[in-house]
Amino acid sequence: MIVSWRNRRAHNNKMKNNNRLCEDLDAEINVPTHFRCPISLDLMKDPVTLCTGITYDRENIERWIEAGNETCPFTKQVLETFDLIPNHILRRMIQDWCVQNRSLGVERIPTPRIPVSQCEVSEVCSRIVGATRRGDGKKCGELVRKIKNWGKESERNKRCIMENGTGCILSASFESFARDSFEKHINLLVEILLVLSWMSPLGKDGRSKLGTESSLRCIIWLLRNGDLSGRQSAVLVLKEILHSDDRRIITNTLRAIEGVVEALFFLIKEPISPTATKASLMAIYCMISSTTKNDMITSRFLEMGLVGVIVEAIVEADKSVCEKALGVLDEICNTEKGKEEACNNALIMAVLVKKVLRVSEWATELSVSILWKLCDEESVRIEAIQVGTFKKLLVILQVGCGEGTKEKVKELLKLLNVYNNRVDCCVDSSMGFKYLKKPF
Repeated sequence: MIVSWRNRRAHNNKMKNNNRLCEDLDAEINVPTHFRCPISLDLMKDPVTLCTGITYDRENIERWIEAGNETCPFTKQVLETFDLIPNHILRRMIQDWCVQNRSLGVERIPTPRIPVSQCEVSEVCSRIVGATRRGDGKKCGELVRKIKNWGKESERNKRCIMENGTGCILSASFESFARDSFEKHINLLVEILLVLSWMSPLGKDGRSKLGTESSLRCIIWLLRNGDLSGRQSAVLVLKEILHSDDRRIITNTLRAIEGVVEALFFLIKEPISPTATKASLMAIYCMISSTTKNDMITSRFLEMGLVGVIVEAIVEADKSVCEKALGVLDEICNTEKGKEEACNNALIMAVLVKKVLRVSEWATELSVSILWKLCDEESVRIEAIQVGTFKKLLVILQVGCGEGTKEKVKELLKLLNVYNNRVDCCVDSSMGFKYLKKPF
């Protein structure tokens, strides 16, 4: 049976997936159905055969099995074994077919690499342990790069690497070389962080090794002085370390390390990537939420202007960044100095009201919580009325929300109702912010 596809040009961009065939009004491509995966109906790139004799694309059947399914998707038979046997003959046939149809825009699928095995990962990990004990940074670097290259090949390889305790071993190696002399082994330490940055969760033992003072000093140094890739890896690992039950102890250790506040602050003020921005916000939240209200770290963030930077970031932020930024702002407003800084910001009221019911339920709850904390001052209540807060709060009650948020909304409505008929709403919260004077 032959299925007909039309060939289309992909807007001058190179085709990202070899299984996506271009369409053209003038030409037709006949794709044999046995070249297509029964699950996705896309052209197979790495065909593998189950014990039932049915061939699937490796990525699709692995996802099916990992979802907990124990039957063959096509025959519905219970699988006696989950072994996936590469179908080399079919793969070569598909490659030959791609070459024959090259003139119609079909690109040849590359020959897939054999997935890494648990034995290979365990062997490399053992050699890393030995190289670390000997202090052989060169050999250790070669082995870490091997793991990094395995991870680049496929998500399956990454899962296999993580499931074999590699994160804990690399964390111990990082701690050992950082304690010895991190400037001497800086290239190796950067390589280890690059691998650790996609290993989550690291586990208690791994976080324990990375949470030592010598490891944290190295991470903060890279956060301040590394290249873009190094800085992103460092903040991702720092976020992972802080996102644990020991974050109060780790925060106390960070308090003695110079430059941690400045490094995280500038990753938000001068973002290098959305991933780094989100990791920075989460790290900041963990640090300020695990300290006392008048802690030195929180005060230092406020002195540098964190409130203003976060408010600016929220204006055009996507959902994930917006939620994390609002979470940090909500935590800051638990302190008197934080509330004072927030009240003095010219954009904050308009930004908070604008984000209500527009981003997510969680963002709405955080925005209401911040408004509830700030509306102690009469001047703040008047500004809240002016930017349309009263109407938005009524809408929240109509739409529905959690009990805690509902109580805060009711309290805010009582506070603002006094001014509702006396103050003109001079700013529409749905408008842009170009007419508002920014604090910097």
